[in-house]
Amino acid sequence: MNPDSDQFSSLDFSVRLQEEIKKFALIKEVPQNAELMHEGQFVNIIPIVLKGLVKVFTRHEDKELLLYYIKPGETCIISFNAALSNSASKAYAVSEEDSKILLIPTEKIFVWMKEFPELNSLFFQQYNNRYNELIEMVNKVLFEKMDKRLHEYLKTKSKISQKNILKISHQQIANDLGTAREVVTRVLKKLEHEKKVIQVKDGIKVLR
Repeated sequence: MNPDSDQFSSLDFSVRLQEEIKKFALIKEVPQNAELMHEGQFVNIIPIVLKGLVKVFTRHEDKELLLYYIKPGETCIISFNAALSNSASKAYAVSEEDSKILLIPTEKIFVWMKEFPELNSLFFQQYNNRYNELIEMVNKVLFEKMDKRLHEYLKTKSKISQKNILKISHQQIANDLGTAREVVTRVLKKLEHEKKVIQVKDGIKVLR
């Protein structure tokens, strides 16, 4: 699908940049749980999420660890870095929900960054945001107890997805937090006892 002007509502792009994007970029609609990038993949397009939500994570053997979410108007810095250095991706990306993604050829990105300041601003801002998020994630892994990590994870996920009830399994949570399913089950019971969450038929509801 070729982009049109209505697709750029979440992006602060000039009319001239939008016209360039219309010529060379594509928009792809992807269903929930579609793999968009895997470790070891070489990158030739840079994604910008227009609608939906994308999860970026790393994996080691049977363990996963959530790195960050890509929301509308944001891009994937790991993809950008892999393209910039002509190296393989070091992470995975999967759509958390049905999503609409703008796909820009990498060779155009690097040309346009010299011409359009707003594109530079987008990537520099994303670098800053992701750096801060990754530092925060490392601090949580190293220094915070699992009950606080899990509670903050659920609150953040509920806010990002704008959903009152999170339809997510204990195993999915364990994957994102890099822990065991049994640990998640035990900690969720503790959070329920503290009236911070409640487990309902459709999923998990954050109370406070």
